[in-house]
Amino acid sequence: MDDHPLDNPVWTSLSGAQSGLGQRRGRAARFREDVCPFAALPLDPTEADWDDLAALAGPGGTVVLAGPPRIPPAGWTAEASISGVQLDGSGMAVRPEPEAVVLGEADVPEMLDLVARTRPGPFLQNTRLMGTYLGIRRGGALVAMAGERMRPPGWTEISAVCTDTAHQGQGLAGRLVRAVGAVIRERGDVPFLHTGASNTTAIRLYEHLGFTLRQKLEFAGVQAPV
Repeated sequence: MDDHPLDNPVWTSLSGAQSGLGQRRGRAARFREDVCPFAALPLDPTEADWDDLAALAGPGGTVVLAGPPRIPPAGWTAEASISGVQLDGSGMAVRPEPEAVVLGEADVPEMLDLVARTRPGPFLQNTRLMGTYLGIRRGGALVAMAGERMRPPGWTEISAVCTDTAHQGQGLAGRLVRAVGAVIRERGDVPFLHTGASNTTAIRLYEHLGFTLRQKLEFAGVQAPV
């Protein structure tokens, strides 16, 4: 559909390593509702593509598209959109983090609580199934985490990078990003990530770690016809 796996990362993820976590219909795809809100269309979708996405979303269902702005046809409702950036981590120096622990099913309540307080982006009950999630605990409490989300061929997205406000300024986010990057590199993939274009603090951190801008894009919520 597109020239590079990162041009349409939701589609390429659901067409490959993560096909078991979602559904495809024609040239539309979506992750399971309990895993991730993202869905995919071609970068230049036809009305038939939108119809296929409507069938996957269900009547009145909402999904999030990542990529260039796409105007939905009649019957669809355009919801909130956020300007974002896609960053290439080819130049990041990765390394394991001795303090990090692998997070699993038993940690989900704490992971959801940390995300609710820090708002790094969508993280649902079964988002952890998308890859490895690492955390740092202090006094037994989860205070920082980061993990893997989309997996286009040859690439893995770092996501859910967040730190409790009481523990910010200690470099925990950077340490966890490098550690997740080490997991990705060991598998033979290249790290990448997305963040909001207005999140200048995060962008500065990622650039300091070696990430570079690959493209600007939009995250757009759209609601299927009822």
